[in-house]
Amino acid sequence: MSDRRRYPRVQADIMCRPAGNELFHHRRNAQDISLGGMRVYSDEDYEVGSRLDLDVLIPSQAPVRCWATVVWRTELGVGAPAKFDVGLMFTDMAPSDIQRLAGVLVPVR
Repeated sequence: MSDRRRYPRVQADIMCRPAGNELFHHRRNAQDISLGGMRVYSDEDYEVGSRLDLDVLIPSQAPVRCWATVVWRTELGVGAPAKFDVGLMFTDMAPSDIQRLAGVLVPVR
């Protein structure tokens, strides 16, 4: 079976929140992330095609600002960690932020 992904996915200690909302108490861990996008749990019901402005939170660094589009979403059942599982594709990010994100997405060998 071939993997159609352009960028390899990794597990990383990364969280995200709505951009610029430093007091936002409902941050979510990225379930897997790459330079192309990420999968997150969310209690918000975003429609496929929605554009999101996000801060990706890297430990001991300033947030990485990115814009992403919802490419899929799945409603989760009772007892799940959130109401939805959401796939995001990054659509815009500053070159310096791409470099910072790439620095923490190095797969462990």
